[in-house]
Amino acid sequence: MKKLLCGLLCCVLCLPAAGAISAKAAIVIDADTGEVLLEQNADTRLPMASTTKIMTALVALGEGDLDREYTVRKEYTQVEGSSMYLQEGETLTLRDTLYGLMLESGNDAAVAIAGECGGLETFIQKMNDKAAALGLTNTHFDNPNGLPSETHYTTARELAVITAEALRDPVFRQIVSTESYTVGQRTFTNHNRLLSMYDGAIGVKTGYTKAAGRCLVSAAEKNGRTVIVVTLNDPDDWNDHMALLDQGFAQYEQVTLHEAGEQIMQQQVFGGNADTVPLVARNTVTAMLLPGEQERIQTVRYGDRICYAPVVQSASAGRIEYRLDGMVLADDALVYGGAVLLPPEEKSITEQIWDRLFGDD
Repeated sequence: MKKLLCGLLCCVLCLPAAGAISAKAAIVIDADTGEVLLEQNADTRLPMASTTKIMTALVALGEGDLDREYTVRKEYTQVEGSSMYLQEGETLTLRDTLYGLMLESGNDAAVAIAGECGGLETFIQKMNDKAAALGLTNTHFDNPNGLPSETHYTTARELAVITAEALRDPVFRQIVSTESYTVGQRTFTNHNRLLSMYDGAIGVKTGYTKAAGRCLVSAAEKNGRTVIVVTLNDPDDWNDHMALLDQGFAQYEQVTLHEAGEQIMQQQVFGGNADTVPLVARNTVTAMLLPGEQERIQTVRYGDRICYAPVVQSASAGRIEYRLDGMVLADDALVYGGAVLLPPEEKSITEQIWDRLFGDD
């Protein structure tokens, strides 16, 4: 009976739930595959404060021409809350403003970006259109900065989807992982403390209003895998995110995809004393995988499909790439695992190839 109780307790403790945290809603996902690693009330509609700006940045980046300059209008400077302190009449680039948006959480930056990307109302519609394009049904934006509004909401799950999409943009990834950025006399400092608190952290965005509570989206990368954590209304978000990131990464296991010297395939050879030659791996290759992922891995080989004698052992023979749902997990060089010599025949190479292709069996 004791053994049975202990076993049941272990099963309960290992369930993928985030019940030990203080967030009203939370989720942990793999950024590349969307696999849910942990969740708690992940489909509850809640206000998200300045984590809204992840979508603001995503839509702005889609507009392109980040280095175009604009002149700050008076209405951009008259926004309440956190600010990058835009000054009427000054000239900035959209890129500089995006840093002010994501590092200093500038509400003024959000309005300026919207104003310079089609106008406020048009930009908000673009944010909602992007949410619809991502298949989100529990997200709606009333503004680009996250200030309170009754119909401005998302869920932990859908905010994670938005973040995963944003992290696919290398410029977004660079911005949110930057600890400080200087524009003229201003230096912006990233409010995301996890960049210095958690090994492998790469952003993403903090948020707070009285209505939304503390909101936080974070991401970290380890061993080629990226994990996203979202918490909404979480009074202990920094500690919860570190714990959730640890729990997320703990679900991956290092798997050997091939050993150094292992034969990967055979390649056809023309004109030699053998019909094929083995292709072998140069290095041992491993990957961090979730349960069930190894069966979904596809391999892609780069290089010539045939070769001609003579073949030199250990010479380069292309590369092999391992992919999971379109994501490149790992790759390695291939080399010839043997030599193929020219046979002592009187026929020319061309005649031998002709016989191989069209001759009798």
